[in-house]
Parts: sequence; structure tokens; C-alpha cells
Amino acid sequence: MPTKLTWDNTNEIAYALFEKFPEQDPTHIRFTDLHKWITELDGFADDPMKSNEAKLERIQMLWLEEFQDD
Repeated sequence: MPTKLTWDNTNEIAYALFEKFPEQDPTHIRFTDLHKWITELDGFADDPMKSNEAKLERIQMLWLEEFQDD
């Protein structure tokens, strides 16, 4: 995982969320909560305002893949 996570590190963010919340089904999370959890991840170092719905949806789907593979 990169030392500093940015909104462009969608795969790394999704994996970090899966590691932090392994029992959480990503499809049951509001984007407002997802945004908050991402910006609170260790190593997240991007402008919180640079996110958008497409980025959050991409991260959510990647996290879902990890969740389903587990």
C-alpha cells in the first residue's frame, strides 16, 4: 500500500477498508459514511473535497469484490 493514499488509489483504499471492516457488507453503507471512513484511513492524505460519486462508487465496488472473495 502506498505511504499516502489519494482518491486515485481506489484499489488500495478498497483493500484498506476491507481490512479495517472485514464483516461490513459494502452495499449497506451510505456514501456519506464511506467518504468519512476513507478520509479517516491511516495514510489517507488527499483533499477530502476531491471525491465524487463516481470515485466513491468505484471504491465501493472494489471493496465489494474483496468482501465477496472472502
